[in-house]
Amino acid sequence: MKYLLFTISAAALLAQAQQKQQRAPMAFFITSTGSGNGANLGGLAGADAHCQKLAEAAGSTGKVWRAYLSTQAESGKPAVNARDRIGKGPWHNSNGAQVAKDVAELHGDTMEMAQKGNLITKNNARNEKGELVNGVGDKPNMHDILTGSTFDGRAYTDGADHTCNNWTSNGEGTAQLGHHDRNGGGISWNSVHPSRGCSQESLVATGGAGLFYCFAQ
Repeated sequence: MKYLLFTISAAALLAQAQQKQQRAPMAFFITSTGSGNGANLGGLAGADAHCQKLAEAAGSTGKVWRAYLSTQAESGKPAVNARDRIGKGPWHNSNGAQVAKDVAELHGDTMEMAQKGNLITKNNARNEKGELVNGVGDKPNMHDILTGSTFDGRAYTDGADHTCNNWTSNGEGTAQLGHHDRNGGGISWNSVHPSRGCSQESLVATGGAGLFYCFAQ
């Protein structure tokens, strides 16, 4: 009887180890914390460093992480599109679930992909620790995710501020936001509405916490 129990336990441990080995490594998450300074993330460099720090603290090493953020053209510097800085995919969350196979699927670049949609939903868009991020109905609501991007993942060109001065302002300006807690269709994960402002208080009042998406290149 003891031998049988030992065999069953050993088999269970082996199955768990194999499952863990087969799980795709994390390549996408929502930051568990923001900068703490509203939408002033220290520019793209500061946002990327925040992604890198959180990912490595969660045990994800050997990858280059990039924040899913666009910046607008200014002072002779060209705009940067969020979709162009996150690699080619595929991307899996901390639990191994795939959210998109490539950039085209992520943004619904074809009619078929647009109808199907990616798999960024409340259940799949977790933080680097594997935790769910609060959405509508939770207290506090934190479903507004900083992106500064259009639906197709590109920077705005209308001259208005959609990036809180390219992620350096915690006062004047606005940031374009997406909703991570969509259930497929209707609500965009990366471009729904602007924030009330760029301060931490304004982001919270709009329905967020200054969080943003991170992707491994």
